[in-house]
Amino acid sequence: MSGATPPPPSHVTALRIRGDGRVGVELDGDRTLEVPLEVMNAEHLSVGDPVDAQLEARLVEAEVRARLRAAAFSLLSVRARSRRELADRLKRKEFPVGLIERCLDEFEDAGWIDDPSFARSVVRDRLRLRPRGPGRMTQELRTKGLSEAVAREAVDAVFDEEEVSIEALALEVARGWFRRQGAGVRAALRSDAFSPDRDKARRRFHAFLARRGFTGSAARDALETLRREPDHG
Repeated sequence: MSGATPPPPSHVTALRIRGDGRVGVELDGDRTLEVPLEVMNAEHLSVGDPVDAQLEARLVEAEVRARLRAAAFSLLSVRARSRRELADRLKRKEFPVGLIERCLDEFEDAGWIDDPSFARSVVRDRLRLRPRGPGRMTQELRTKGLSEAVAREAVDAVFDEEEVSIEALALEVARGWFRRQGAGVRAALRSDAFSPDRDKARRRFHAFLARRGFTGSAARDALETLRREPDHG
């Protein structure tokens, strides 16, 4: 018994060069594939050429890859991203996983995505704008899709480069919190005498610094310094 007869090939009815380096390959049946110019040249396409199933599959993949690259560049134009962040966003756009990985390999080779550099940039921004302890910064980097090793290395490297002391950073964050409190809380926090208000203020203080990624010892040192400093309200 003979196999099914393959369908007849389509034909190229027109080639329309776009301004973005792509070509509209128009086929029978009012179908158009947007492929990179280099793909058209590599396939030696001309008007009237037959397009069998294998060639059409290659053109379809070329079109998807072009759209995928454009989407990746668009996301990176908004802000830098980790490889996993970029992959997750592209998957939401329903691009094939295999093509995404190949695209991101290419972007890594070209230096357009660089997880270690991205991680260090995030840490520098946080130190300048929203200071956090090393633990909290490492945790944030992990949520951005960076490995534990890359996250820890970035935090350690930037703290060393910027000559940041964890104790000094904790004190800076603590001062900001202290200034935002009312006079009663500040007075309770500085008091030497035990009271429920002092106990409550200190619990809040330690909880705040813990949420910002500072250890208990860093919080205690910051508190002792604050208690000795003049209260300017």
